[in-house]
Amino acid sequence: MDVLGDLLRGIRADGALFDRQLLPAAPWSRRYDTGAPLTLCTPAAGAARLITANGEVVRLRVGGTALVRGPGAFTVVDDPDHEGPTELIVGAYRAHADIGRRLPDALPDLLVLPDDESCEPLLSFVSAEVVADKPGQQLVLDRLLDWFLVCALRDWFDRPDARPPKWYVALGDPIVGAALRAVHDAPARPWTIAALAAEAGVSRTTLAQRFTALVGTPPLAYLTEWRMALAADLLTERESTVAAVARRVGYSDPFAFSTAFKRVRGLSPTAHRSTKAA
Repeated sequence: MDVLGDLLRGIRADGALFDRQLLPAAPWSRRYDTGAPLTLCTPAAGAARLITANGEVVRLRVGGTALVRGPGAFTVVDDPDHEGPTELIVGAYRAHADIGRRLPDALPDLLVLPDDESCEPLLSFVSAEVVADKPGQQLVLDRLLDWFLVCALRDWFDRPDARPPKWYVALGDPIVGAALRAVHDAPARPWTIAALAAEAGVSRTTLAQRFTALVGTPPLAYLTEWRMALAADLLTERESTVAAVARRVGYSDPFAFSTAFKRVRGLSPTAHRSTKAA
């Protein structure tokens, strides 16, 4: 599993919060208040203006995509420079896992991709599926929107004017990227600074300094945070005991795991499980 894939894990399109509007010529206005942590808005035909809760206004044309970080509301209105109808697609994303909640934190309040990006062909699939009325339609729409989200985020992270999270920038570094991928590929492995340095082909001092400078936290602290994020999701599986979860994230001693989990997450594994079951 690559690091971007890990970040996207657990956030999925929510069919109950999918909206496709065929809007006439101006004037028109639609307000969206999904409460979701992330909402995608894109015109499949025509043009529109998106207005955020704080009054920021962006123009969207076919192929242009806005990702709005929730839970605040936003409004989409007609574009005065466009004549004719507009087809608007809005899809909300729920964070179905603890890991998925990390994604909105890595994004700005409003992320806009212009229409020269590579995701536009996906819109034709979404528009066609909306009117298909076939078995499994909602599942197909959800997966298409998931696909669209991955494509849009990858394009944005790679733009020169983007401000991606530090860990994403660090992936491009031959030293730190190697250590990050090792941690995400095998989080349960008994990693030490020496072992991670060996994966990166550098000394322990070089790795520690470079990793901290690029990611913003030391290698083993990052490892612990990632293990606890994984553990938080595993603890929601009722059949998994605390000891079993501990082993899956690299702790042979469940007491040591519980201590680490409470230090990082602010409550014990058992308490965390209780809050998710409530």
